[in-house]
Amino acid sequence: MATLAVVILTKNEEKNIQACIESASFADDILVVDSGSEDHTEELAVSAGARFISHPMGEDGFAGQRNFALQQIDTDWVFYLDADERITSEAAESIKKAVASEKNCVYNIKRYQIVFGQKMKYGGHGPDMSMRLYPREAVHWHGVVHEQAEFGNLEVRLLDGILEHYTYTEWNAYYIKFNLYTTMMAEKMYNSGKRASFVDIILHPVFAFIRFYFLQQGFREGKLGFIFAVNHMFYTMVKYLKLMYMDTSGKE
Repeated sequence: MATLAVVILTKNEEKNIQACIESASFADDILVVDSGSEDHTEELAVSAGARFISHPMGEDGFAGQRNFALQQIDTDWVFYLDADERITSEAAESIKKAVASEKNCVYNIKRYQIVFGQKMKYGGHGPDMSMRLYPREAVHWHGVVHEQAEFGNLEVRLLDGILEHYTYTEWNAYYIKFNLYTTMMAEKMYNSGKRASFVDIILHPVFAFIRFYFLQQGFREGKLGFIFAVNHMFYTMVKYLKLMYMDTSGKE
């Protein structure tokens, strides 16, 4: 019988980790790779039945953490799960069937964002497809933030069921991630040779709002649709602002 490991990357996820692990309890191995939690993530993860390994995040970011996790498991398959995500019962059954079939392919799954208790169907937080299930020996990761998987020419299939992503439950956590991700994205753009001007700080945020609120129909989500469209506009502005000031020629 083919075996499955679920890998969860964490840092200060004491509010999420137990429910996350419980949703993955069907797996043969659950591995938590932690990049320096200062809360009770470790003890809660272990008590829920997971293996816990501390591993500081290096210059290769999230991709490095995912690749490190691959070296710590010996199962045939690996499913990557975020601490604030839950595998629904239908998705769990589909994952088990895919693993048992032993077909050499990778699997997408549909993911819904649960934002402050609201299941989002439109806007930038509408449902998306996320590739999560891989033959362990076929996958390798690259990218500091918004990392991507390399898996050769394997066929991509779709799992039944959904992931539920409890992405934001409090504003303090939202803005902590906001600051972290704008910095990481600015660094990624800078290292790839991109530079920003004051015009970028004006135009890109405007386009971001139009895409989020109108083209992706964020207005259909009511007040949260508007709030997050504005926040996405601000996120875009801050990302380009940080990029501009990484370049000494951008300083006045």
